[in-house]
Amino acid sequence: MSTHSEKEAGPQGLASALMEKGALKSDWLPAFEAVPRHLFIPEMIWPGRAGVNRQDDRVIRSEEPDVWWAAVYRDAPITTQWDDGAYAGPGKGKIPSSSNSMPTMVFSMLDALGVEDGHRVLEIGTGTGWNAGLLSHRLGSENVFTVEVDGDTAREARKRLNAAGFDPVSIIGDGAEGYAEGAPYDRIIATASIGSVPRRWIEQAKPGGIIVSPWGPTYGGEGVVRLTVAEDGSASGPFIGSSAFMRLRDQRVKRMHVREYLGGQKWPANGIRSVTTISPDAVGDWPIMFAIGVQVPEAFPWAEKYEDGSYTLWLRDTAVTSWATADYEPGREEFEVYQSGPRKLWDEVETAYLWWEKQGRPGFERFGLTVDGDGERVWLDSPGNPVPVRGSL
Repeated sequence: MSTHSEKEAGPQGLASALMEKGALKSDWLPAFEAVPRHLFIPEMIWPGRAGVNRQDDRVIRSEEPDVWWAAVYRDAPITTQWDDGAYAGPGKGKIPSSSNSMPTMVFSMLDALGVEDGHRVLEIGTGTGWNAGLLSHRLGSENVFTVEVDGDTAREARKRLNAAGFDPVSIIGDGAEGYAEGAPYDRIIATASIGSVPRRWIEQAKPGGIIVSPWGPTYGGEGVVRLTVAEDGSASGPFIGSSAFMRLRDQRVKRMHVREYLGGQKWPANGIRSVTTISPDAVGDWPIMFAIGVQVPEAFPWAEKYEDGSYTLWLRDTAVTSWATADYEPGREEFEVYQSGPRKLWDEVETAYLWWEKQGRPGFERFGLTVDGDGERVWLDSPGNPVPVRGSL
């Protein structure tokens, strides 16, 4: 890599890009400069592509230092572990299980956290340690507590933090439990997504404290929510934008294969046929999936793609009682649907989609979340306007 290229693919270039986007604000710039990302990236990585939900092949620093450096100083996520550490070969594993997040997302979430001098912060998901390092520089290591469920990941992050001159309280444990010994916290930030806010987080936050976390339904679609904890132990606040994080291990959902739903029969098995004018292609964008997922609980989609550009959209419930398929073919105006089980999953999805259209196709910023003694409710525009829930929990 030439000197010119190094200047472009380096801390200064990334800082300029982040500031132009408005993600990196002046109050976080000193931390960015003092806690360079490359100190927290391991030897072996799988670089991501910003805005695309997939990773490139493995890059090893000792073999391709220029490629590694360019990946580190690009505004894109970097996968650092597959399959809870079980896969480390070329190509990719099945499920990414740890990463260094996209810098735009890192600083947008830190900005939303609204930290002030003297604040105590609990971080859920240490990962590579970069986020904990940034917080430690801003607030002092003694005010930062970071929890990581994977022991090897936690130990490596601790080494990197110590080498960079930071010593936050580092805990190996279940992030869903928080860390009671350090409570109460002024701020809590999660770098793993959730579908339900752990009660421990709210209990360990001070009244008036802020919780920033990726939140998304089982179906798909996910946004960052900013909750304010109230005196009565409830928490409520708006979503501030789209996100795509790995799930907190405590809340992962095991997805059964389609054959488990068909009971050994060939598709369409006992499915009942119908026709819809709603294209399966219309319900696949991230914010639409979020709006559908909030209304259609404990269900998830999967697309079985074919070489001609057509595909079958499978819908299944986590209780393994119901399934549906909707066949997409380019150029068609009607689409064949089959449904089986007590839940008519395509009907639920279609109704949820039509509700979203009727509300003016809202994006994440119009949604919010309230957590209280009655459970969790996603709302549209105000807490008094809960999003309807369809189907069965």
